[in-house]
Formats: sequence, structure tokens, C-alpha cells
Amino acid sequence: MFINNFDPVAIQIFSVEIRWYSLAYIIGILLGWILSKRIFINDPLLKEKFDDYITYLIIGIIIGGRLGYVLLYNPNYYLDNLIDIFKIWQGGMSFHGGLIGIIAVSVLFAKKNYQNPFIYLDVVSMVAPIGIFFGRIANFINSELYGIETNLPWAVKFIQIDNLYRHPSQLYEAIFEGLILFIILIYFRKKGFMKIPGLISGLFLIFYSFFRFIIEFVRVPDEQLGYIFLNLTMGQVVSFIFLLIGTYLLITKHEIKKES
Repeated sequence: MFINNFDPVAIQIFSVEIRWYSLAYIIGILLGWILSKRIFINDPLLKEKFDDYITYLIIGIIIGGRLGYVLLYNPNYYLDNLIDIFKIWQGGMSFHGGLIGIIAVSVLFAKKNYQNPFIYLDVVSMVAPIGIFFGRIANFINSELYGIETNLPWAVKFIQIDNLYRHPSQLYEAIFEGLILFIILIYFRKKGFMKIPGLISGLFLIFYSFFRFIIEFVRVPDEQLGYIFLNLTMGQVVSFIFLLIGTYLLITKHEIKKES
């Protein structure tokens, strides 16, 4: 068993604090950007456009992630405290909201350049597990999104929360939604799945949603929401919806693959 007493602040210069969570976003985006251009993009035109697309992507992640959290996880609070919506430094981001934001800006950017949005979404899907990995590690350092009580040998006591030993659900997600998902997508890319735009995106939605749905059974639900439907969390409900979307996308795009 382990004890977590990490400081969420990575660097402090006078009164300026740089938190691990902020660094996770920065590192994830930078690594994803570099790997996309060096490994996952072969089209010279797409490489050229991708630098401009990154700006759209960052905006989509921030706005989508914030609004997703506000609307899905804490609408009552923010309805009474509208100004707090803009205080993103206080925390509160939704992965699924960020995902919707990415989809929206990808469609907008692709339409502007007369391209298929799935070309961009497939590349983002390939590198997204990298950002997820660092994000979940930051969640672990911050002692947030922790698991339910357990006596397993690898249980963790989050000193900033209480004296209970809990599932390190953040690390489970880092491993499955990050490392393992990345390996799975690399495998399917080698099988030629990036040749049909949308296939990799569908696979990403399916595997991410499946891993997230299962792991949430050992994760403490958001305090303000609890279990919302059939003893499921909001994260599980939304993940199930995206699992269905990913399945539909995979089936329709796979039909195109077979015809070609």
C-alpha cells in the first residue's frame, strides 16, 4: 500500500504557481503535435495545415472541456455563479466536453479548407491517449478522481482526502485509456485502418469508452452528482453514448473499407 501526499504545484516563482495539471495539458499537446507531424501524417498538405489546426484544437479542448464540466457535472452551481465559469484555473474540465469541442473545431476547420474532418480526427485519435496518460497522472498527483476504498496491495492513501486506502483509479485510467489504448490504435494503424477516414476515430471512441465505463465502477462519483441512473455515474452514461457513436461510426466506415 502507498501514501499519496504530492504537492499539486510543480513550480512556484514568487506568487506564480504552475501546476502539474497545466503541465500535463502542455506536454500532452506538444508531444501529440510532434508525433502527428513526424509519424502519423504522410500527406505534405495535411502537415502544412496541421500547424494552423492546432490553434483550433486548443480552443476546442479548453472551451469544450469547460462547458462540458459546467453543463454535465455542476450546472446548478454555475447557474448561480456565472462568473466562475471563466475561472478555469480553479479546476473543472470534462474529457467528453473537450472531445465534443475537438469534433466541432475539426469540422469547422476542415469545412474551411474543403477537407474531410475525419482526416484530422483520426490523427488526433492516434495521439490523444498520450494526453490522457499525462492528464490522469496529474489527477493522481492532485489527489482527485480517486477510487473507492479497497484493501488491495496497491491501494493508495490520499492524505489530502482522508485516511482510507483507495483504488488509484487515476492510474488505472492512465494505463488503459493511455498506454494500452495507444498500443491498440498503433496496431490497427499498421493494419491500414487510417486509409479510410473515420475508422480510427470509431475505434478510439469504442475502446476509450469501454475502458472508462469499466474503471468508473471503482472510482468515486462526483460528489455533487453521485450515481445518477441504474447506479451508474455521469461519466459512465456519457461513455456509453459515445460507445454507441463509435460503434456506428466503425460499422459504417468499415463497410466503405470492404467496398474499396
